[in-house]
Amino acid sequence: MPADAFAEGSNLGITLNYDTGITLNRTVRDIASRTLLYPLRYSVRHSIACRSSLMINFRVLATSVAVLCLTLPVVSNASADNGEVNVYTYRETKLIQPLFDAFTKDTGIKVNVVSASSGLEQRIKAEGANSPADVLLTVDIGRIDEAVQAGVTQPIKSELIEKIVPAQYRDPDGHWAGISMRARVIYASKDRVKQDKITYEELADPKWKGKICIRSGQHIYNNALFAAYTAKYGEAKAEEWLRGVKANLAQKPSGGDREAARDVAAGKCDIGIGNTYYWALMMNNDPDKKPWAEATRVILPTFESGGTHVNLSGVLLAKHAPNKANAVKLIEWLAGEKAQQMYADQNYEYPVRAGVAVNPTIAGYGTLNADSLPIAKIAASRKTAATLVDKVGFDN
Repeated sequence: MPADAFAEGSNLGITLNYDTGITLNRTVRDIASRTLLYPLRYSVRHSIACRSSLMINFRVLATSVAVLCLTLPVVSNASADNGEVNVYTYRETKLIQPLFDAFTKDTGIKVNVVSASSGLEQRIKAEGANSPADVLLTVDIGRIDEAVQAGVTQPIKSELIEKIVPAQYRDPDGHWAGISMRARVIYASKDRVKQDKITYEELADPKWKGKICIRSGQHIYNNALFAAYTAKYGEAKAEEWLRGVKANLAQKPSGGDREAARDVAAGKCDIGIGNTYYWALMMNNDPDKKPWAEATRVILPTFESGGTHVNLSGVLLAKHAPNKANAVKLIEWLAGEKAQQMYADQNYEYPVRAGVAVNPTIAGYGTLNADSLPIAKIAASRKTAATLVDKVGFDN
């Protein structure tokens, strides 16, 4: 056992913390198994993640299940639809807690949160019919698709969602709906880039050789963009385009979207590729990174025969949701005017609901002409796009 592993009694539970990859002893394996398979033996308390009596951090390598926070709160027999709703989310809690607080204030329904950076679909699947999950919030079409493919969702039957959320931002079978949007855009050097328009196709033009910075081609944000290109033009043309973009990279793909802006500011490249909200966060919320935003400007690129590629923050209804009625209330509330304005002003995302004002910083980029390609078609091309990234050695 590593030196920083510990076990400490606490009321009815024990706190256990193990580094990922450690082989668990039999006692811990048994506890973990009971937590995964029989979670409804334990009540789910507010902010479940990492706050309750028992926490286990580990990786089950055999099934590639990344379980970041498993909890055993005080034992009780919780009933369904009892004024609570359990949300598993890939969004950082600090970004979405204000939304949940507002929902609780409006409805009286308490929101319990499990937050993680990966593995939530696998966790819900492992928990099976006894899963406490009611709602899954995702940050990308990739996560949405993975949840549906894992078989852990059910159709959201809501006339309100069908009315508010445009069809291209909903699953044709009803398993998910977008609740906010972000665009994949260009962070251009104010000093070195004079043009104010650019197409995604142009990123493969030799004139940009040695001038592009980007994060890993396998990251879910780039995978979605590359999948959109593949869905539009087919596998052969997508491969040719990816080879062209790779030839124009100033350095090996690395870091995140913020680091792309950093490297443009440092003169390592002329343009970086990132999401719309990161630039706004750097400019308005992060004094240390504000100079990176100040050295760049956002250009909304488009496809030659279309608009700007957008991705979604999405919501899914868990297959075995014990609080289904409350879950649907939350989903519908997130599409309401109040929540949509909060997404716009606090998270710097584009609302999916018509008539809700975009944050002034985001509006400063120009009018968004979102591409009309249905998100479901982009999701269908994800695997092909990922294969092409490896084939062309994009990240090498």
